[in-house]
Amino acid sequence: MKRGFAWLLTLLALLGLLSGCGGGDTAAADTATSADTADNGTAASGGSYGAWAETEVAEDSGQAEDGASDRLENAKMIYTARMEVETTAFDTAAADLRTLVEILGGYFEQAAVHNYGSGYRSGDYTVRVPADQFQPFLDRVGTLCHVTYQEQTSENVSEAYYDAESRLATQRTKLERLQNLLAQAENMEDIITIESAISDTELEIERLTGTLRQYDALVDYATVHLSLQEVYQLSNVEEPATSFASRMGAAFASGWRGFVGALESLAVALAYGWVWLLLLAAAGTAAGRILWKRRRRERQAASKEPENKP
Repeated sequence: MKRGFAWLLTLLALLGLLSGCGGGDTAAADTATSADTADNGTAASGGSYGAWAETEVAEDSGQAEDGASDRLENAKMIYTARMEVETTAFDTAAADLRTLVEILGGYFEQAAVHNYGSGYRSGDYTVRVPADQFQPFLDRVGTLCHVTYQEQTSENVSEAYYDAESRLATQRTKLERLQNLLAQAENMEDIITIESAISDTELEIERLTGTLRQYDALVDYATVHLSLQEVYQLSNVEEPATSFASRMGAAFASGWRGFVGALESLAVALAYGWVWLLLLAAAGTAAGRILWKRRRRERQAASKEPENKP
C-alpha cells in the first residue's frame, strides 16, 4: 500500500509539471484524480487514472451545458458613462446632484471641487448607482444641468465571470479532495507534497474569489464620471438652425454673443489687475510730465540762443 501511495504521489508530481505548461485547469484535474483514487482505497494505475479523468471531464462538460442557458438569461453587464454638464447656479446643482444620488440608492466614489482663480468653480465626481437606475440617473442629470457631452458604454463580461465561477468550483472540489488525501498520508514526504498543493489551491481560490467580488461590484453598480462646470452663460442652448436664413441669423447672434463675452472677460481681467493698471497709469503720467518739462526747457533754450549772439 505504501509503495502504491508513493507511486501515486510521484505520478501526481509528474502530471503537475506537465500541466504547468498546459494551464491551471489540467493541474486541478490531475490533483483531484489522485485524491479521488485515495478515497476509494485502490492503488493508482494508468487505467484507473484514465477512467477517472474521463469521468471528470464528462461531468465538467455536462455542467457547462446545463449552465449555458442560465448564462444567456443572466448576462453580466458593466455600464459606464461620462458626462460633462454646466450650470449658472453651482451650489444648487451640486446639492440637487447629491440628493439625486441618495434617492436612487447610489453613492459618491470620488468628489472634488476646484476653483482656479477664475471666479468659476468646477466639480469632478465619480458616482456609483444601481445598474437598474443607470439610465434614469443620466436622464435626471440632464434636467438638473445643461449637458454638453455624454458618452455611454456597456461591456458584457458574462464569459469571463462564469469562467471564473466554474474555475472556483473546480478549485474548491480539488481542495476538498486534497484535504482527504492529506488525512491518509503516512510519511513526511507525502505530507509536504500534499500541503504544498493545498497551499497553491487556497491561493487560487482567494484570487478567483476576489475576481468575482470585483465583477459583482462593477455589475451591480454602474459608474458615471461627471464633470460639473460653473459658467456665466450656458452654451449652445438655442434650437439648431435648419434654413439658410436661420443659419445666418444664428451665426450673427453667436458672433455677437462671442464679442460681448470677450469684452466681458476683458473687463473682468482688468478688474482683477486694477492695482497694476493704476501703477502703470501713475508711472506713465510721471514719465509724460518729465518728458514734457524736458521739451519745454529745450524750446526755451532754443528761443534764447539768437539774443546771445554778437
